[in-house]
Amino acid sequence: MPKAGARAALLLFLVGCISLALGACSSVKAAPTDRQAAVTPSLAPSPSKSPAAHTPSPSPTVIRVGNATPAPRWLGTRVLTTGVAKPTPPELRNRSIITVDDLPPPADGRFHATNRAVPADVLARSTWTKGCPVAATDLRYLTVGFRGFDGRAHTGELLVNAKAANDLIKVFRQLFAANFPIERMHISSAADLNAPSTGDGNTTEAFACRPVRGQSAWSQHSYGLAVDVNPFQNPYQKGKVVLPELATSYLDRAKSRPGMVAHSNAAVKAFASVGWQWGGDYRSLKDYMHFSANGG
Repeated sequence: MPKAGARAALLLFLVGCISLALGACSSVKAAPTDRQAAVTPSLAPSPSKSPAAHTPSPSPTVIRVGNATPAPRWLGTRVLTTGVAKPTPPELRNRSIITVDDLPPPADGRFHATNRAVPADVLARSTWTKGCPVAATDLRYLTVGFRGFDGRAHTGELLVNAKAANDLIKVFRQLFAANFPIERMHISSAADLNAPSTGDGNTTEAFACRPVRGQSAWSQHSYGLAVDVNPFQNPYQKGKVVLPELATSYLDRAKSRPGMVAHSNAAVKAFASVGWQWGGDYRSLKDYMHFSANGG
């Protein structure tokens, strides 16, 4: 009997061990299931969240380069009645917009200029036609460096009269050296010239085949013998007519801001050095953007 009892006890012990082992195995298998349940919700989208919650955040919309910021999204989109003055929007009262390059900027950040015959594709996208008062062969295509409101060096383009080409390169070399800021310098097309006014343009340019404002006589721009500099900072005013229409805050010439033309800064001095005259000196009207070879 003692032997039988010992066997029975041994048997009971073995059964207990097997039960414990099976229980432990069950516990090990159950653990991954629990962990999987904990991880799955974080991998799968929650049904209560909208798809927008998973859209990546957009890049910051305001990027500052020096003192300049990107153009407002609405710029150039709001049609106005030509010549009817409007209050300047807050975003443009101290206009300082980052230049978007139309031509490759100078790699070394220095002033460069070229002077050549007008390429056929450039003439085709300009306002020149056979009805203009100057022959295409009497125009020259210039590229000149300019300093943007962003402080960077950029490359602009101008169509000018051949007689004035070298003088204008000297002028823009002086403006670049003086860090006089220009927003954009680009040749306008016929579509640009005839587009409805938005009152916020600011392109520095020379040739434009059009009459004097309000007259039938050809403008000096039609001969490539006039340049408009930063029109928004330097508007045209005759009575109640203001161009660009939203540039009214810049009629206050006592409040000096970057890009404005004045006798005290580089712009008037640079053009005067080649004998050109400033429209800000006109008596019957003020054309602060305008410089011309004959004062007209």
